[in-house]
Amino acid sequence: MALFVIERNFAEQMQLTSDAARLITEINGEVGVHWLFSFLSADKKKTYCLYEAPNAEAIREAARRAELPADVVIEVTELRPETLV
Repeated sequence: MALFVIERNFAEQMQLTSDAARLITEINGEVGVHWLFSFLSADKKKTYCLYEAPNAEAIREAARRAELPADVVIEVTELRPETLV
């Protein structure tokens, strides 16, 4: 599966509960995407999430179902410092 970074902009500060995370995971499984981890901006209005997915449209579909923004979806390749030495 390919890797994607998703930028999400929230109008209000984001408050993710364990129930919301469970629902997102359930929806992702139905669509065939896997949430790996996220970074939350200091103002809690933007997240950067790393996902595995078959394609960008699957990520957009999961976001629509979960009623989450998916403002920018970018396919990426993993690059780690230890692989460059």
